[in-house]
Amino acid sequence: MEKTRTFIAAFCLLAVAALSCWGQQESRPGDQSQASGTADAEFLQAADEVLAEMSKILSLPIKEPLKKSVRSREEIRQFLVRQMHEDKDDAKRYADQKALEALGLIPKGYPLDQKLLALLTEQIAGLYDPKEREFFIADWTQPAEQRVIMAHELTHALQDQYFHVEKWEEEVKSNDDAQLARESLLEGSATIAMVDYLLRKIGKTTRDISDFDPSLLIGDVNDSPELSQAPMVIKDEITFPYIPGASFVHHALKAWNGWPDLHRLFENPPASTQQILHPDLYFRGVMPARVDLSPVTKAVPPGWKKLDENVLGEFAINEVLKQFLGKERANELAPSWTGDRYAIYQRDSGSQALLLIRLKLSDESAATRFFEAYRNLLEKKDEKRTAVSRRRNFFSFNTSAGGVFLRCQGDECLIAEGTTPDVFDAMTRAIHWPPAPPAVPESDQPGITVMRRDGSPVNPAGFRYGALPVSSRSSIPAYSPY
Repeated sequence: MEKTRTFIAAFCLLAVAALSCWGQQESRPGDQSQASGTADAEFLQAADEVLAEMSKILSLPIKEPLKKSVRSREEIRQFLVRQMHEDKDDAKRYADQKALEALGLIPKGYPLDQKLLALLTEQIAGLYDPKEREFFIADWTQPAEQRVIMAHELTHALQDQYFHVEKWEEEVKSNDDAQLARESLLEGSATIAMVDYLLRKIGKTTRDISDFDPSLLIGDVNDSPELSQAPMVIKDEITFPYIPGASFVHHALKAWNGWPDLHRLFENPPASTQQILHPDLYFRGVMPARVDLSPVTKAVPPGWKKLDENVLGEFAINEVLKQFLGKERANELAPSWTGDRYAIYQRDSGSQALLLIRLKLSDESAATRFFEAYRNLLEKKDEKRTAVSRRRNFFSFNTSAGGVFLRCQGDECLIAEGTTPDVFDAMTRAIHWPPAPPAVPESDQPGITVMRRDGSPVNPAGFRYGALPVSSRSSIPAYSPY
């Protein structure tokens, strides 16, 4: 999955707009002189004042002075370009693009880097750069917004002084899901701190609000031209660290002793987006299952180049399900995720892709439900298909880009898109699954009766519309902020 955030703490202008009624309280005499020669000096003074206030709120004494500056839109754009290239090399960014395309989350050929750059340039009001340990603010932000933005970004500056966030994030760089979880802790805590900064005038904190809903902090997406036109996965991944992240941190601060216990989250950070979405799993110490894809990838024949191998996580699984099956169905199924590993390949000659996903569910009944749903998803994803074969917990068909296979065994599922039956069989043997039942080709047209090899009839609709047993739903409650 593409990690759409290429730096620490680029704050979303939508949230600032939603908080503008509170932000007006933070204006000071002379704030409206942004265009005057004294604007920068006033900004520097305001930043020092807000930093001191955030230090008190967070119970994190300031360790060192902070570099601060005002940047133009072009300067911020140049910073983003540099950060995108430092964060990921060309090969990794290309792999992310191919994975998103193979999962059906963005159209093929979508100019991902270009769109992300335009989107982030539009959205950034201010940011903290941990490499240079510098805070800067956009020169087009309104005076009444600046202190609200500072409260968020200067929280990151204090986090960095104590927890060294760049090194802390590097610890999980090989796991996109764990990275997004840690980013959600960073952005979620900064969002809660920002709201506490605004509530301090009435002597309250977010801990005093039992039904605190951080989704109310996000304004109208349609007010942002770039964000409103972005694919759903991009919108969701940009807002995920702020909204579910804030809910997670709010839950932790209420359960513990507030901000003085923030260090506990950084010392024992959430390991997955599932823990962000379901904080009870974090507090119970329920960790993602380790899934070994290496036996499967060893069965990939010569002529393929591996672009990347990584983890999707509950967030990304939810995005894939939602893209084709809708929000409600995705929220029912995604919480049964317990672990996964995926790989994306490309042919040495040509652009054909091969996608492999090995997925572990909460139990066998959850895997059965997932199979039924993902079979439906694959049908929606590839409407032009031939040689359709349906069996219990096995589904396959051919496309112009290669064969598509879905099989579940016990509490696991294996998905391969872009290969052949022989290769898929070799993959299932490599993970010690028993042979699948004999293939039963099936017409994809309703009303056609297909005969089994023993001469008895097969009713395709019987498989498609619920012939398989469905047991009770997962006990883990689904949560979605969208």
